[in-house]
Amino acid sequence: MTEMLPFALPAWLTPQLMTSALVIVIVLHVALGAAAYGIWLERKLSAWVQDRVGPNRVGPYGLLQPIADGLKLISKEEFRPRGVDVVLFSIAPFLSVIPAMVGIAAIPWAGGLDLSAFGLGGVDGIVRLQGADFNLGIVFLLASASLGVYGVTLGGWASNSKYSFLGGMRAGAQMISYEIPMGICLLCVVLAAGTLRMDEVIRQQIDHGWFLLHMPLPAIMFYICMLAEANRAPFDLAEAESELVGGWHTEYSSMKWASFFLAEYIHIFVGSAFFAVIFMGGWSINPLPFGPNLPDVNPANWGILGGILLPLVQFGVLMGKVVLMVALTMMVRWTLPRFRFDQLMRLAWEGLIPASLVCLLVTSAMVYFGLQELMFIGGLGSIVLVLLGRPFLPRDLANRRIGMIGSRFSPVSA
Repeated sequence: MTEMLPFALPAWLTPQLMTSALVIVIVLHVALGAAAYGIWLERKLSAWVQDRVGPNRVGPYGLLQPIADGLKLISKEEFRPRGVDVVLFSIAPFLSVIPAMVGIAAIPWAGGLDLSAFGLGGVDGIVRLQGADFNLGIVFLLASASLGVYGVTLGGWASNSKYSFLGGMRAGAQMISYEIPMGICLLCVVLAAGTLRMDEVIRQQIDHGWFLLHMPLPAIMFYICMLAEANRAPFDLAEAESELVGGWHTEYSSMKWASFFLAEYIHIFVGSAFFAVIFMGGWSINPLPFGPNLPDVNPANWGILGGILLPLVQFGVLMGKVVLMVALTMMVRWTLPRFRFDQLMRLAWEGLIPASLVCLLVTSAMVYFGLQELMFIGGLGSIVLVLLGRPFLPRDLANRRIGMIGSRFSPVSA
């Protein structure tokens, strides 16, 4: 495969390995930049929602504000309270950041590239534009993202603070609870696509339409679970300032404190990319199973220019969807109020888990009877079954509304 090259490559240095390394380096820097300017975007969006201006002093439109914030955090003194577990207190931020970054490797950021005409390529001359070619890509990403709970829980426990400890316990219970419906929703996608490879899931959606249209209820529940996994509002009970000061990172300062927020925004970035790949067709530009769409693999006979432009277009389409999902996540934060912790746990165990099991049952039946082409009808049927079964679920009346004179929701006559 290397006879057209002026030099011989080592046997282990394959074109796929070089492509994967290049993709990881590029996307990792894109993710770090997205985390920095995601904070700027959130401050601008919150200012727009609240009729303010937002950052506008450092650079045009405040674009240099993330750099100024980073320099400030680097130069701040790092404070460590008395009585902390030094080792766990120090490694907890890294245990939050690293699992968020690892998930980048499993995302297919563009279609395959055919290099057979140039004497290069992997199997059949095609290299895949992703960090690692996983046969179990969906499982790997779900497993790596779930490891972030260790950093949060250890950071809260090692801080020797009651506020941090309660925040860490809340985060652990929340992440474990919401991983169950998230995994069940992904099982619906795996059953419908018949594969655990994310690039094959994208091809299924290019041929048959986006899963967001076929399975709207699992998509909505997956998005809700994604917010909970990233500790984003309205699921940010672990860092509730009103009762826990700052949650598990109360005792952190300087770059260790910033590392937790870096992990949160990278989780948002990777989670949005995961949602775009699983439910929004990846680089597909057409949500319907008919009509124009981008090709999946670039033929080498398009020339060097075509070989560069098509992956860039595919990457741009996927990143556009990621930015849209990130902006939606930020708008949710500045729109919805925070749950109480009992409401948060009840939503998972009495709401999302039963509803996701209904969706899994309907999807399994559709696949068993070979009705994948009618999956949209199955999605509507899942919604109907969930609505019909909701009155039969047990209800806890411990926190029911109390009637008050003049109340719009629970009125009581004087």
